[in-house]
Amino acid sequence: MADTKMKSNGVSVEIRSTKKLPDFLQTINLKYVKLGYHYLVTHIMTLLLLPFMVTILVQFWQLSSEDLQSLWANLKFNLVSVLLCTSVLVFAATLYFMGKRRPVYLVDFACHKPDEALKVQFARFIEHSRLSGYFDESSLEFQRKILERSGLSEETCLPSALHQLPAVPSMAAAREEAEEVMFSALEILFENTRLRPKDIGILIVNCSLFNPTPSLSAMIVNRFKLRGNIRTYNLGGMGCSAGVISINLARDLLQVHRNTYAVVVSMENITQNWYFGNRKSMLIPNCLFRVGGAAILLSNRASDRRRAKYQLMQTVRTHKGADEKAFRCVYQEQDEHGKTGVSLSKELMSIAGDSLKTNITTLGPLVLPVSEQLLFFFNLIARRLFNMRVKPYIPDFKLAFEHFCIHAGGRAVIDELERHLLLSSKHVEASRMTLHRFGNTSSSSIWYELAYIEAKGRVHKGNRVWQIAFGSGFKCNSAVWQAIRSIRPSADNPWADCIHRYPVDISDVVKF
Repeated sequence: MADTKMKSNGVSVEIRSTKKLPDFLQTINLKYVKLGYHYLVTHIMTLLLLPFMVTILVQFWQLSSEDLQSLWANLKFNLVSVLLCTSVLVFAATLYFMGKRRPVYLVDFACHKPDEALKVQFARFIEHSRLSGYFDESSLEFQRKILERSGLSEETCLPSALHQLPAVPSMAAAREEAEEVMFSALEILFENTRLRPKDIGILIVNCSLFNPTPSLSAMIVNRFKLRGNIRTYNLGGMGCSAGVISINLARDLLQVHRNTYAVVVSMENITQNWYFGNRKSMLIPNCLFRVGGAAILLSNRASDRRRAKYQLMQTVRTHKGADEKAFRCVYQEQDEHGKTGVSLSKELMSIAGDSLKTNITTLGPLVLPVSEQLLFFFNLIARRLFNMRVKPYIPDFKLAFEHFCIHAGGRAVIDELERHLLLSSKHVEASRMTLHRFGNTSSSSIWYELAYIEAKGRVHKGNRVWQIAFGSGFKCNSAVWQAIRSIRPSADNPWADCIHRYPVDISDVVKF
């Protein structure tokens, strides 16, 4: 998701969106707090069955042979007791095993690193746009100011088809971009994990705007010769938050299929989705979206815990599509001249804030310490039920997470989340640097951010990571991971050759 934190002097701008998220903590909806506690209570009740069953087994084990003989003699003449006890044990065991979730481990992940030749120099970007003949002077100036204030550097990359003059956004070029991104990330993943492609049982690919036939997952199956009974899924049109949706889908599938590996590929395709028109609300994606993608290996095998990096703890998905404004705030359509692009509504930031409010209100009871939950709950009751004029209490999510991976959709969104959640500059460093170095890579941006944190050597055993992403629809989705071990920087990390230069001062953006 892109944002519009800019002003164009002397340029008519169609997007009149606010630059700030609404103060959503003033209007917490109790039903989402209730939903979060419902998830928590369900989980606790499942866990409580385990000590109950263990207690019964321990008591049974302590019985002597005389006690067992006496018990058997009594049971032979009391069929009702036998049936009752058996029914209780079977019912308790069924509830426990049906409610228990299998652990899902993140064995490893890999991010695509574009070729150096694909880097975008801002002056060249504007010159190519001018020479293409598609953009008028107002649109060129608009794009120039976005680039100038976007937080992106000149190291971000566009696909080769858009470096040519004139651009060639053909189907063949789009397939070439997709193959380059997906295959390179998967090759790194297979090499690092020593996983044979035929060991994969589940494959999920998410790409919002490019969905060819045969599908992207079929392209992977063909390239790596995956087995014939693999379960493949393609998620299209789900925006920048589709990466977390894919993780959620993989987790649910891994609850059903035992001893299975699941591979998730998150990416976006730019080649055929470049906007060649002059509507300002559709030009922003041209300036912010860049080439990128990630491949993630998940497992439910107990033996993989020893080599895995993280365990998936929670996923929370929020969908506001029932509201018409939210549904249309990021909308792919044609302009008045028939040019296709993604239009951004002026209510975008407000809708993002409402979605975030719902998501973190549901997530809070699952992750926050009890002390923070009590302070938040009593403050909420005082304001909502007793109409007391007290300042809303903002839960300290820094007590729940050591690391934050906020989707690098745009500079303004990162700024506002930092302010509303009371985060420090270090907490949002990974997001800012990812936007600076790689741009908005859509659903894969949260993985470049996690790679940044790993490259800095900051992930230690027991650390918790919060990935949060926004997307069209409108959606806000969260995933919570816990580090199983301390993570050492890898040579295949996309930041390996430049991490020593980061963090950089984002205000020091190239001016031209």
